[in-house]
Amino acid sequence: MAQLFIPVKELKPYHVLLYVIGIFVILTPLTFLVKDDVINLGGVEFRFLGIDNALVPLKPVKNKDISNIVKVDTMNIEGPAVDTLVKNSFQTDGKMGAPSGGALTGESATKIEYAYSGEQALSRFFEKLEAAATGKKVRVLHYGDSQIEGDRMTSYIRQRLQAQFGGNGPGTIPAMNVYNTFTFKQRYSENFKRYTAFGGAKLKSKRYGSICTAARFTPEYDSSEMAGITSIKEAFIEIEPSASAYDRARKFNNVYMYYTSCTKPCKVKVYKGEELIHEDSLIQDGRYHSMALSFPSTPSKLRYEFSAAVSPTIIGFSLEGDYGVQVDNIGMRGSSGTFFGKIDHTTASKMYSEQNVEMVIMQFGGNSVPYLKDSSGVRNFAKNFRGQLATLKKLRPNVTVMVIGPSDMSTSSVNGMVSYKMIPYLVSEMKRVTIEVGGCYWDLFGAMGGLNSMPSWVDQGLAGRDYIHFTNKGASIASQLFFDALAAEYVRWKAGK
Repeated sequence: MAQLFIPVKELKPYHVLLYVIGIFVILTPLTFLVKDDVINLGGVEFRFLGIDNALVPLKPVKNKDISNIVKVDTMNIEGPAVDTLVKNSFQTDGKMGAPSGGALTGESATKIEYAYSGEQALSRFFEKLEAAATGKKVRVLHYGDSQIEGDRMTSYIRQRLQAQFGGNGPGTIPAMNVYNTFTFKQRYSENFKRYTAFGGAKLKSKRYGSICTAARFTPEYDSSEMAGITSIKEAFIEIEPSASAYDRARKFNNVYMYYTSCTKPCKVKVYKGEELIHEDSLIQDGRYHSMALSFPSTPSKLRYEFSAAVSPTIIGFSLEGDYGVQVDNIGMRGSSGTFFGKIDHTTASKMYSEQNVEMVIMQFGGNSVPYLKDSSGVRNFAKNFRGQLATLKKLRPNVTVMVIGPSDMSTSSVNGMVSYKMIPYLVSEMKRVTIEVGGCYWDLFGAMGGLNSMPSWVDQGLAGRDYIHFTNKGASIASQLFFDALAAEYVRWKAGK
């Protein structure tokens, strides 16, 4: 059989040379279009070597030495595991919440920054803390993005404040918790639906109270629709302490249920374990209310059973002691901190007042970092964030505003994982607007080591492989650094007083 023969042209050395030269001729102009090792073609970003890096040999980014930062002793602060209607007969003796105290140091590796008005606000807060230790109640709200969800960072700050100034319990928890948390346990019936002010399904009424989330077991109806809705629906929410929580958080003896938008009869039965301990009807005027139960000690599992044709909006529950400091974890995944325009101010203001909110911690910025491409984008974000802080001050005029800035975050580059380039300017602008509105600023980015420090936290198991979020251990270290700075301010205030 004849074979087909295809001649192959012999490659000469100069053919290879011409090919290489051709590639350089085509690609070299592209290096001048590259900015920060990225070229944008038709809206799609590609990694490409820029002219600066082409002329200068690349050097891998050296990880920051954070040994002095992360050697912080986070302490072993976890203690040992521990009418015809039925009306709750349990009572508290009013003594749960006593502080354990201990010496605080005026030394701190970092500092809180403020102007005169911020200093005055801190002084007012410290006065409230001292009152809490002797029988009053003070509340701190910790708003933040996914860096704090599931009670990370907040749990440590809460434990330290409660140990020093009194208090018990995790504070306000949502009616439907969707994040993993070690601080409490919760179950709810499948017909409950979660609504948030920062993503997902929204309440038409915007009545989220202070925590920007709520739940209902029927949809919201217009007044014209309600008359025809008569079939009774039943639903439940169960809450109980968690043995894995910090010891202060796992003990509480007062439970408050917050609700609003109750416009049709709604019956509630409360069970402590298997025992029916309370029956009630919610107030039917559509406004914000709370239902309180007290106990002589931490109750076991509580089950709230609801019966109604139209659901009220259940904002959440507060689990607390008799006095001291309550610290609420309000994690809002995906939020940039611009949510005050999305909530009903009347409901939020009433809840702030009823709960005696004296400090609000705002920990945001991280979700915007990947999208901030230039200085004008940073300034626009800072302007919007300033507006949120100003609105907060209107809702609670004498509140102390504390901003915890964004952490370091890394993105891939031709020479390794490096900080997003706009983070330092973002920190600077957030600090500026915070101080302008009379708030206080704590720089988490600087506290953890500054530029390109995140890879070192990842290498030591203190942050995840996403180079964004702290692990539980890393969150405890970051939280202690913040608490040390706050404690140092308190010690100086106390000495000056």
